[in-house]
Amino acid sequence: MYWRAAREPRYSITFAFPLLLLYEVLSALLSRTAVSGVRNGADVILKTVFITFGGREGLIGFGVILCSAAAWLIWRDIKRHPGPLKTGVLGGMLLESLAYAALFGSVVSALTAILLRTPLAIGPNPLGALPLGTQLVVSLGAGIYEELLFRVLLVSGLVALGTAIGWSRPLAVGAAVVASAVVFSAFHYVGPYGDTLALPSFTFRFIAGIMLSGLYVARGFGITAWTHALYDVALALLGGQ
Repeated sequence: MYWRAAREPRYSITFAFPLLLLYEVLSALLSRTAVSGVRNGADVILKTVFITFGGREGLIGFGVILCSAAAWLIWRDIKRHPGPLKTGVLGGMLLESLAYAALFGSVVSALTAILLRTPLAIGPNPLGALPLGTQLVVSLGAGIYEELLFRVLLVSGLVALGTAIGWSRPLAVGAAVVASAVVFSAFHYVGPYGDTLALPSFTFRFIAGIMLSGLYVARGFGITAWTHALYDVALALLGGQ
């Protein structure tokens, strides 16, 4: 059944892999231009931990760990559910991600306006001063690395912690979704390209974080990663706020 299959690691990880590959290849090409060194912040955070302790070998170690974990999850899933990948499932995941990305901004904006009881006024995109190519690469990185950091690691970790201390799974999931959304929103105000802290933009990103975390819990990593990436790419192309 499609709705279950799309969440399974062999589909979710396979679907997300082209996004990772596209981001890494374009980042490597971009580093040879005048905007050298511009990468997604979540990517930098994850890799800096490994570089700090292992230098270049640490960066290689990050790649090995990431690929090994993905391969193990896919292998385990294939053992449980033998059979080839169905292209129809992957195609459905792409359509689903496109639909979510198309609705995402409008829904988050409307909820933000309702919560604040005021017309939405989000500040300009802090990446707006960068060349379009750089914005697009960082947007792709947001889909893969922000979802890896804030959803796969943070949400999953908080759910595991909550259940370990005796919370029911629904309570642990709800708390993880809210807590990760706070961290996700605050993340956008840190670093040289961080936005200026303001209640409307923080609230917008908090609600966006709740929706993305909820989507991750309901639909898995692959669809969430592509939804985030496609939405951010659309903002960059349209000069969005």
